[in-house]
Amino acid sequence: MDMSLPSQDNKVGPGAYFALAFAAVFFSGLLGGKEWYGVFDFTTLNGAFGKVVSKASLEGDTLTTTTSAFRGTGGHGAMDGFLFALGLIPAVMFALGMINVLEHYGALRAARRLLTPLLRPLMGIPGNTGLALIGSLQSTDVGASLTRNLADEGEITQNEKDIFAMFQFSAGAMITNFFSSGAILFTLMAVDGTPAVPASIGACVAVMFIMKIVGANVMRLILTFTSKKTQSTAPGEAS
Repeated sequence: MDMSLPSQDNKVGPGAYFALAFAAVFFSGLLGGKEWYGVFDFTTLNGAFGKVVSKASLEGDTLTTTTSAFRGTGGHGAMDGFLFALGLIPAVMFALGMINVLEHYGALRAARRLLTPLLRPLMGIPGNTGLALIGSLQSTDVGASLTRNLADEGEITQNEKDIFAMFQFSAGAMITNFFSSGAILFTLMAVDGTPAVPASIGACVAVMFIMKIVGANVMRLILTFTSKKTQSTAPGEAS
């Protein structure tokens, strides 16, 4: 009787796969924006702090103001670090709360079953990192907090965490940063009317994603050779 309990607990049903699909869409940023479906997007629901006036100038009879984030401008040292951390708290707490809900409905079990055959040979990490992987493409805060949660619960080893961290912070928050900053370059035109950037957005995204995988495997090789070297020197040190 006791032997059958673990298999029941680890059973992955249709609800778990639905929770995984919802999590993938929720953290991917695909539904971001001001339309009604934005309520199913992490970044949209997480929101943003309001702006504050950081500078005012009088130009003739017109008063012109400049706004900045709630952290203001010119901050430095521990004070600015504290405000930066304060800005991370809502995203981290919200992400961890959502993951706990999705985990209750089996999303991590479904991710482990579906993605381990792909992620294990590709980068040497288990499938239950899939949600953190998807979240890291949109937000470094989400990826880091979900990875920390997996490590604290013993779902991934130290080496797997190091490999996954290398993947995340090579071109961190790839989708958000690229489409908010880099994608504008593709609208530039040369003097003769040809595109100034001789590549497509899809090709650039593919290159970044591939190089993230390459970076993860470089870390994987380093850890493999380091562990072998440690094991080979251990007997000599003991004698």
